[in-house]
Amino acid sequence: MKHLDAEQLAARLPRGKLIDALDEAFRRQTEVPARQQHVFARQGADTSSLLIMPAWREASLGIKLVTVVPQNASRGESAVHATYTLFDARNGVPRATMDGSELTHRRTGAASALAARYLARADSSRLLMVGTGALAMHVIESHAAVRPLREVRIWGRNVVRARELAARLGAARAYSVAVVEDLEASVRWADIVSCATLAMSPLILGAWLRAGQHLDLIGAFRPDMREADQDALLLADIYVDTREGALRESGELVQAIAAGALSAADIRGELAELARGAIAGRTSARQVTLFKSVGTALEDLAAAELALA
Repeated sequence: MKHLDAEQLAARLPRGKLIDALDEAFRRQTEVPARQQHVFARQGADTSSLLIMPAWREASLGIKLVTVVPQNASRGESAVHATYTLFDARNGVPRATMDGSELTHRRTGAASALAARYLARADSSRLLMVGTGALAMHVIESHAAVRPLREVRIWGRNVVRARELAARLGAARAYSVAVVEDLEASVRWADIVSCATLAMSPLILGAWLRAGQHLDLIGAFRPDMREADQDALLLADIYVDTREGALRESGELVQAIAAGALSAADIRGELAELARGAIAGRTSARQVTLFKSVGTALEDLAAAELALA
C-alpha cells in the first residue's frame, strides 16, 4: 500500500487539473454519507472537533479523519490536521494513505476556485484574502488558476502572520501581494473576497459589498460560526457546495434561517447543479454572488483518485 506525504501529494495535484477533476466529480453519482462531527475537548471558548468523512463510487472508497483545534493558532500551529485512506471499493483492499491536511487544503482551494469559475466575473483581477492560516495560500493560488488576478491583498487579525503569508507567496507570480489592516476598505476594493477563518462573529458586512463582487466563505463549518453577517446573505445570490451540508453546518445560513430572514429556497444552487449545467451561474456583471462551502467528502475522493491516476 502506498503512502503519499504532503510533498508527494502537492506534485500529484496541480491546481488546474484538480479544479477540473472536481468539476467532473460533481457531475457524477457519488455516495456521500452525512459528515460526523464530534467534540473531543473544550478549552475556554474554543471547541476541538473530530470530523469523519466517507465517500464512495464505482471502484473507489475513501475516508478522511480530521481534527480541528482552534487554539493551535495561538501557538503558531495549524488548526486543522487530517489523514486520508483510499480503498478499492470492489474488494475493500486499501490502496493508499495520504497526508489529509495537504489533500484538504488543495481540494478546498480548488472547490472555491471551481465556484468562482461559475460565479465570479470573468475579469476579476483583485482578490482579498481574509485569514492567514494554512489554507490561505491554497485559496489564493487556486483562484489565480481560474481568474486573471493582478492584485492580492491579505488581511488577518495577526499582521505578523499576514506578512509571513505574503512572503511565502513571494514576487515570482503574475499578481502583486500586499498586507492590509483596513478590512472595510479592502472588501470594497476587491472583486473577489475569500474568507478562511474560524470566526465566531461576522467579519464581512453586507454594507461593505458592492455590485459585481463575489464572496467566498470557507471557514465557518459549525452552526455557531459566522464569517459574514445577515445583510451580506440578503444582498447576494447564494450558492453552496452541497445543500445538505450547508443547511446543517453553515452558521451563516443556519442562523439567518432561524431568525426568519432566509429560507432554504433562497439557495440558488449547489456545485453539482452548476457543473451539470442544470442552473446558471453569474448572469450579470452587477450581480453579487456568494459561495458558501462547508466541505464534502466527494472532493476528497476526487482529489485522492487524481493523486493515484
